[in-house]
Amino acid sequence: MGAAYGFRPTLRYVFGLWAGNNLVALAVITGVAAIVLGVPVVRNVLLVASVVYLLYLAARIAFAGTRVAFIEAKRPPGIAAALMLQAINPKAYAVNTTLFTGFAYAPDNLVWETASKLVIFNLFWIPIHLAWAWAGVTLERLNLGVRHQFHINVVMALAMLGVVILALLSSFGAN
Repeated sequence: MGAAYGFRPTLRYVFGLWAGNNLVALAVITGVAAIVLGVPVVRNVLLVASVVYLLYLAARIAFAGTRVAFIEAKRPPGIAAALMLQAINPKAYAVNTTLFTGFAYAPDNLVWETASKLVIFNLFWIPIHLAWAWAGVTLERLNLGVRHQFHINVVMALAMLGVVILALLSSFGAN
């Protein structure tokens, strides 16, 4: 995002990712995610949607040509696109489920433990994602050669495919 659209549009997208991740956390905390994902048809539809979307993103990255970034859109994806990505992002559910259902350190005060986990998680999440956005902007400014940009795109697309494979493996392992 940072390489394709610059820092300011990326901030809107990161805000949407943050809001979406916190909504996923809320769904996990309240048990809504367990209820919804406990229905096999819903879980499978969401899995297929997430895999298709992640494969789409990987393809856009891989076929961006010699430019580090997604294929240019007429306008950068905004908050709604980021919220949608988090809603179907299996990694967000896995991370939040692991965080909020494991690693109990205050079993006598679940409210405090949950609130502190939310705060701690966001204290890490926000700067990491802002750093990635800035890294994209900086990468674009480096004006790398065509070959280097192509290799970066391939590595990013392969990383996205790795996420898809992990999502599928974790899904089949849960069944």
